[in-house]
Amino acid sequence: MSLSSALSIAQSSIRNTARQTSIVSRNVLEANNPDYSRRSAVLTNTPGARAIEIQRAANEQLFRQNLTALSAFNGQSTLFNGMERLNLSINGIENATSPATALGKLQEALQLYSASPSNRNLAENTLDAARQVVRTLNDGTSAIQSFRAVADQEISTAVGELNNLLADLEKANNAVISGTRAGRDISDALDQRDATLKKIAEYVPISTYTRSDNDMVVLTKDGSTLFETVPRKVSFTPTGVYSPGTSGGKVFVDGVPIDLASGGNTSASGRIAGMIQLRDGVTVTMQGQLDEIARGLITAFAETSPTNALPAAAGLFTWLGAPAVPAAGTLVTGLAGQIKLNPAIDSAQGGNPELLRDGGANGAGYVHNTGNNASYSGLLISFGDRMNAPIAFDPGAGIVSSASLSDYSTASIGWFDGMRKEASNAADAKEALAVRTAEALSNETGVNVDMEMSLLLDLEHSYEASARLLRAVDEMLAALLAAVR
Repeated sequence: MSLSSALSIAQSSIRNTARQTSIVSRNVLEANNPDYSRRSAVLTNTPGARAIEIQRAANEQLFRQNLTALSAFNGQSTLFNGMERLNLSINGIENATSPATALGKLQEALQLYSASPSNRNLAENTLDAARQVVRTLNDGTSAIQSFRAVADQEISTAVGELNNLLADLEKANNAVISGTRAGRDISDALDQRDATLKKIAEYVPISTYTRSDNDMVVLTKDGSTLFETVPRKVSFTPTGVYSPGTSGGKVFVDGVPIDLASGGNTSASGRIAGMIQLRDGVTVTMQGQLDEIARGLITAFAETSPTNALPAAAGLFTWLGAPAVPAAGTLVTGLAGQIKLNPAIDSAQGGNPELLRDGGANGAGYVHNTGNNASYSGLLISFGDRMNAPIAFDPGAGIVSSASLSDYSTASIGWFDGMRKEASNAADAKEALAVRTAEALSNETGVNVDMEMSLLLDLEHSYEASARLLRAVDEMLAALLAAVR
């Protein structure tokens, strides 16, 4: 081997070692970056020289599984966290402000009053309990519709963030394509693209495939195109103000609406689908149950004439619409927000509380205590019996179609608590899956600092060997020049 050949080999080795050392150092620097994939500097033989080729660690199957798990967890956690907020707003801590609790107190007050119907204070206590029931239903309706309006705004914000992420994806994808065509190292661009895909998966479930020049196409779970060369439009028109019966706007991906998910272990994937289920699923069902409780109250306390010659009329509870007593088993949307005490009975509005005992809030034809007997309790007892008697409920409200008013209000809490528990368990399971797939992906593509430091030590030895070779060549050249002189 000539001295010039030896010098060339030593110089090439030092350059390659320097490049390899740079890659290893970068790996160590990015060891805690979850969006960084490990690089490997691989020596390749080219005509007349040895070169360094940068290879990026990747596992497409694990990456896709992680994207799916991220979407499922974000949809589930969005649902569960929303239900937690709803529970506090509607039912309070330990159901203290729930309709079932208010109804229980009304039943207790009514029993005491029926036991001593001449006691005016007990009549007022019964009216106070009735006012609390009305307040609970009115406030519950307001809280639900406020929650829906907030969820609507959150959907709007999420859609804006998703469109921004799609714009970022376009930049990263263009960098990958141009780098591939130019033969440059595209590892950083691929890292950026994958990181953006993870963020997009938090909003909507996605699948991907790669075309020539590493160009990527992104689809939603139902097959709608989310990104192909350029982002597809994700559109949403906010509603803003909500009232019972208001339908929220749909979110469209390339013109295709995101479907409404269902269940505590929800079929929703991604935050946006979770928000839509809260806004148009859970809250609408809760509103229906409140409306049915309100209708049951109006029915249970409706006035009937002693001879049944007159139609049933509103008694202790009334509302703003018609008929005065809604038909059995028929949901009246928004009734819980309109129910109120009958002014003829409500002392706070100048009414006579004893009309609850005697009847006649809607005219003389409805009077039961015709003798104005202070000890008369028959009508009060009948109201208590009606609250415990089975009546028809609209099955569209999501629970039983026949139950007593008391049992129905309890079933409403049971429905919500059951769904909330199911959502909590599913959130834990889906979070665990997201963590496991992320760990599996990290084990395949992440940085092991111990291995990198070991490799760095090997490179140091390689550098020392190349340096010794250079020193030997230098000494030989010096001796040769000295001999010539």
